[in-house]
Amino acid sequence: MREATPIFLDALVLTGGGTGGHFFPAIALAEGARARWPQRPVAFVGAGRGIEARELPGSPWPHLLLDVEGIVGRSPLRVGRSLWKLWLATRRLKALWRQQRPWAVLGTGGYGAAPALLAARALGIPYFLHESNAAPGALVKLVAPKARRVWCGMEAVRPLLPGADCRVVGTPVRDAFLRAFHPAGDLVAPFRLLVLGGSGGARSLNEALLELAPALLGALPDWEILHQVGPAELARLQYRPRHARHELVPFIAGMAEAMESASLVLSRAGASTCAELKAVGRGALLVPLPTSANDHQRMNARAMVAEGRARLLEQGEGFSSRMEEGLRELMNRASERQALSKAPEPNRAVAQCLDDLEGL
Repeated sequence: MREATPIFLDALVLTGGGTGGHFFPAIALAEGARARWPQRPVAFVGAGRGIEARELPGSPWPHLLLDVEGIVGRSPLRVGRSLWKLWLATRRLKALWRQQRPWAVLGTGGYGAAPALLAARALGIPYFLHESNAAPGALVKLVAPKARRVWCGMEAVRPLLPGADCRVVGTPVRDAFLRAFHPAGDLVAPFRLLVLGGSGGARSLNEALLELAPALLGALPDWEILHQVGPAELARLQYRPRHARHELVPFIAGMAEAMESASLVLSRAGASTCAELKAVGRGALLVPLPTSANDHQRMNARAMVAEGRARLLEQGEGFSSRMEEGLRELMNRASERQALSKAPEPNRAVAQCLDDLEGL
């Protein structure tokens, strides 16, 4: 997007990305804002990599993608380079926003949100945050004290952000998840296992499933697998031998429909995925990403287990065999699956967040 185009003037700016867990709540909030305030401009700021770089260019949303990258888990040299890029991107955005001042900025986390949130804080532009996970990220901790409000996906976040004005609202879900869904008990054979490794895929989960799926599907003729492997992983895996009822896809755009058609979900435990599972009313076997920041995926999965909506499967020694055991039990026993498939939970997170903006 050319900077000469006045996309930010008096606009509601959404910022967040890198992964679907940060990007999809931002999309949900943007959809809600467009419906509530049709005359209010809505625009996005993100990173020139990650899911927003793939999804925004083909979307109707005006946007600016900046050259920034993550910091966590990198070498000192790469951290230095990342901080330099962040400084340049923030300076560029501040100069632009002095000419095109936004109405407000809504940040949903991830490194792609850093320039917009830092620029808003420096310029005195009202900004709000949404933290979906059970543990706040470093960026949210840094900017939360001066935010007009921090919307929390879970109650566990509130005590971790002292000095911030927090409100627990849940995690926003996209428009497609704000409807009535058929109960899991209405599904008939062939039953579907939906496998989600996150928007970018998950190599360890992909490898384990490709190893065990032939025997699993051979023993369970009434089942099939729809497996989102991620764009990069598809190129690596698409020619590997696999069962005829095991379909690999790079990315699922119609996630609400895919979840509704699934009798069971095997997935990472990102906050957006957990919120979507609750909205659709589908049970899951959750495999937290061991390297997730502040171990938030494990905390998300434990929260789902505590609600009776999921079982937890840790990576580590014997991962494939333990995965096969867990899947066989749930796929063989309809009563066990039904116990996890609670009634769909209406999601009001978007409405509650936008209510806070009414007073601006």
